[in-house]
Order: sequence, then C-alpha cells, then structure tokens
Amino acid sequence: MENAQETYTAFKGVEKIASGAAAEVALKAKGAGSDDAAVLIFEDSTGRQVDFDLSGTEAEIVARLDPTTQRGPGRPKLGVTAREVTLLPRQWEWLARQPGGASVTLRKLVDAARNSTSARERKRLAQEAADRFMMAMAGDLPHYEEAARALYAGDYPRFAEHTESWPQDVRNHARRLSDAAFDRTDFPA
Repeated sequence: MENAQETYTAFKGVEKIASGAAAEVALKAKGAGSDDAAVLIFEDSTGRQVDFDLSGTEAEIVARLDPTTQRGPGRPKLGVTAREVTLLPRQWEWLARQPGGASVTLRKLVDAARNSTSARERKRLAQEAADRFMMAMAGDLPHYEEAARALYAGDYPRFAEHTESWPQDVRNHARRLSDAAFDRTDFPA
C-alpha cells in the first residue's frame, strides 16, 4: 500500500509535531529533539517506526530523504535490488516477448497487483498499521488491549470508546490509521 509519496508522522512524547513528506518531518523532528522527550517517527502506511539520519545541515538531511533531489550526472539511483526469480521455461519465454523485457514486465505486474488491492487487503493493512502504531505509542495506556481487540473485530464504536481517554494526538492518529479497518457506516457523523 505505497502512495506516490510516502507520508510520515512524528511525535515528541504524546504530542504530534509533524506530518507529511519524509524531509519535512525529519527537519521538524531535528528541531524538536533537544530535551528529554524522545521523538519518534512513524511511516503512515505501515505504522512502523522509522529512523531518519538527522545529522548534518538541513540541506544534507533533505538531500538524503527527498526523492526529487538531483543526485548529479548519470543514471538516477532507483533503489533497484537484484534477487533471484525462479520461473518455468514457458514463463521466461513469455517474459522475453514482452516490451522492455523480463524486468520491466515483472515490475509492471507487481505494481498492477499492488494497485488492485482488495477491500479485505486494505482492511488488513490498516489494522496492522494502526496496531503497530498503537503498540509503540499506546501500549501502556489504559484500554490498549480492548482497543486492539475492537480494531481486529472491526467494531468502531468500541474502538472509539477505548481510545477516547488517550492523549488527543495519539488517539487521533490511531483512529486515522485505522480508518480502512472499519466499515464506514460505523463512523459517527
């Protein structure tokens, strides 16, 4: 479930300090990370905690994180990883006949499959993202376990009830990440 541009959200303690593109969030996190409260950054699509290299100047941080940053002459760094693929001879023959060859065709097939995620898959991904975030930020808060059970049961009213006492920014972000996990008719007006 990858967007054209991945978004991130940073928290200092239980307060949300930034949300948006990687470079934008990293710069806010660097500016906020001076006292005892830890700054945690989460990838919105997965709920995973990420670590950005916040060393150096603002320009250096942006250059490391901004995918549109020009990297100099030559071929752009695409982040391609070479791995082994095992196919039957007839499958290799079919791939060889496709425009652009096997690699281009495989990338297109994978992208098409990723873009056609079913409602069930979107629900599962939203549950996982919200759960990862909740475990990191709300695991010690009251009603965490009940909220997690309601999340996986698809019971938004119970989920909302159990997250209501959480700090506002943590509660709101958990609810935002969990949106696709619930039937939209469950949401209060």
